[in-house]
Amino acid sequence: MKTLVALLRAVNVGGTGKLPMAALRMICEQAGFGNVRTYIQSGNVVFDTNLPDGTVKSKLERRLAEHMGKPVGVMIRDSAQMRSILERNPFPDAAPNKVSVLFLDHTAPDRIAATAKRLADEEIVPSGAEIFIHYPSGMGRSRLGLPAMNEGTARNLNTVAKLAAMASEDARSLSR
Repeated sequence: MKTLVALLRAVNVGGTGKLPMAALRMICEQAGFGNVRTYIQSGNVVFDTNLPDGTVKSKLERRLAEHMGKPVGVMIRDSAQMRSILERNPFPDAAPNKVSVLFLDHTAPDRIAATAKRLADEEIVPSGAEIFIHYPSGMGRSRLGLPAMNEGTARNLNTVAKLAAMASEDARSLSR
């Protein structure tokens, strides 16, 4: 058994991507995942499974599409990957709420910053299947556009740290 984190793309508490977290937990439980827990209202779920990551992703995406009536992208990471993301943060001195991690299903292009539109004071660093973005003036003020933003889903470092802790807790309890 392993613990995984699923990060849903374009899911929120209102608007077009509305998905209550109770419904997300139910969808995951019906898919056969155990110890299902959500974190904040933006499509973050931690659960246990024996299935391969690719199977989990396709199963969850299929069930979400049935529930939502449209495709919902899902990024899957295990507890070790979540810890690694925190360790790879290229902006350790920045406030965690001003650093965002864009999760992708593929390796981020090395020259991703060259594709940026409306770049102001933001700093962009690709690392594996994630892109770290520092927003010194705050995310709410930024008008940054990256093509990868249409493929992935972003979380600030506070959320990444909480999900990493939740997944590590679960992983430790499974190994006992």
